[in-house]
Amino acid sequence: MKNIIKELRKARNLTQDDLAKELNVSRQTINAIENEKYNPTLELALRLARFLEIAVEELFILSDKK
Repeated sequence: MKNIIKELRKARNLTQDDLAKELNVSRQTINAIENEKYNPTLELALRLARFLEIAVEELFILSDKK
């Protein structure tokens, strides 16, 4: 699933570590989500969206490929 987390994080001058600490997850988790290697749980997706002040549907883009 594509996302715009990296762009929003950088626009706020946050490192992956900063974001991870805010959300109480590891930096590796943030890295994996940003690089589309891991889809977050619904709870984490909602927390990410809330923290980045964007709707979940705008933060994550569901691709048509399966």
